[in-house]
Amino acid sequence: MLKILLPTIMLIPTTMLCHKKNLLMTAIIQSFTIAMLSLQLMKPLTGHSMTYSSLSLGIDHISAPLIALSCWLTPLMILASQNHLMTEPTLRKRTFISTTIFLQTSLILAFSSTELITFYITFETTLIPTLIIITRWGNQMQRLNAGIYFLFYTLIGSLPLLVALLLLQSYSGTMSLPILQLNLPYPENSWTYTAWWFALLTAFMIKMPLYGLHLWLPKAHVEAPIAGSMILAGVLLKLGGYGIIRVSLIMGPPLKNPYYPFMMLALWGIIMTSLICLRQTDLKSLIAYSSVGHMGLVIASTFAQSQWALTGAVTMMIAHGLTSSMLFCLSNTNYERTNSRILILTRNMQLLLPLMTLWWLSASLTNMALPPTINLMGELSIITSLFNWSNTTILITGLGTILSATYTLYMFSTTQLGGESPSNITTIPPTQTREHLIMVLHILPMILLMMKPQLISSVF
Repeated sequence: MLKILLPTIMLIPTTMLCHKKNLLMTAIIQSFTIAMLSLQLMKPLTGHSMTYSSLSLGIDHISAPLIALSCWLTPLMILASQNHLMTEPTLRKRTFISTTIFLQTSLILAFSSTELITFYITFETTLIPTLIIITRWGNQMQRLNAGIYFLFYTLIGSLPLLVALLLLQSYSGTMSLPILQLNLPYPENSWTYTAWWFALLTAFMIKMPLYGLHLWLPKAHVEAPIAGSMILAGVLLKLGGYGIIRVSLIMGPPLKNPYYPFMMLALWGIIMTSLICLRQTDLKSLIAYSSVGHMGLVIASTFAQSQWALTGAVTMMIAHGLTSSMLFCLSNTNYERTNSRILILTRNMQLLLPLMTLWWLSASLTNMALPPTINLMGELSIITSLFNWSNTTILITGLGTILSATYTLYMFSTTQLGGESPSNITTIPPTQTREHLIMVLHILPMILLMMKPQLISSVF
């Protein structure tokens, strides 16, 4: 664990002291080295015990894939932002890379915390660098409005979480997850237990986000630069799902009363966000609402609390992290050339960027959960477990799957096929090797996980 954390922290002074000509290359190479080291964390998945590196830090079969995902996406964020940073002064480049590395450090600490208060602090710390990236390096004037939405939604949700954790500390005298597992501080049928779970769920649902608490997400995605969109969709949304899974495994599942409203909103959100996607004209907004729908499946599966459901939730989080990050990178390649996110103004791109159409097709097929992708494995596990929980859920999840395929085909056909190319995009620069490398590095982990899904599926 420390062999990942310490090099990540050391990358910040390296960025500040590195010569300006080698700044981006040094940051990318070092962060890729850390990403390769993080793959070694997947080894503990063969056992279900936690591997401790200190009293408050440890990794196990749930946190290891998410830490590896965080480390893998960081160099891709810097690589994707290279064109965006070209015109920036050297000091701003150093600030951007340092902010990104600080965010990665916060995520590693959040996923490896075994103390609930440490998890809370790092959970909230991720807010600061993300807010800086959105409000400083965003493209439009509305980025400040998006930053305020993001800040206040998250803070309003985190206040009940803090009160719940302080109450837990006063009852039990500890916040260490292994000790809490041995001694449950609340009677399971008490009002205290119900209120405590409701406070926890509120914070985690806003982070994921749950349909109804999701208004900050499309704004943040649309206004964020490519690096902000990648880390937001790829990893930050998974903090909520990780928090629910981690706490429910230690403290026992939530009672039916507090989680029924969340379950209904999650299932209803799958349908509603899919219908919203079909009406979108903004490409990034479409991908953002798609994320809300997929996270609705994860939320529903974490409440089902069966082994299949939790396995499907972890698989879905990893698959969605890679897929949505790749889709945002593809939308960014269009935006950098056309300065527009409107679907109707960027149509028929296959004539101009034919090789990029291959990556669009790959990303669209994985987003539709086509066999044999890990997206399909996650969705099937979740749909099966929800069917066992209640037979009527098959109507909602089945319709959600059909609508998901529909809006993904709509997105692909609108951007790549049909119609005459608009006159404003007939003379755009060709694709670069850097962009194809980013797409390969998104597809490669998905192919490897298709060949060996036990790395993330046999976790419970």
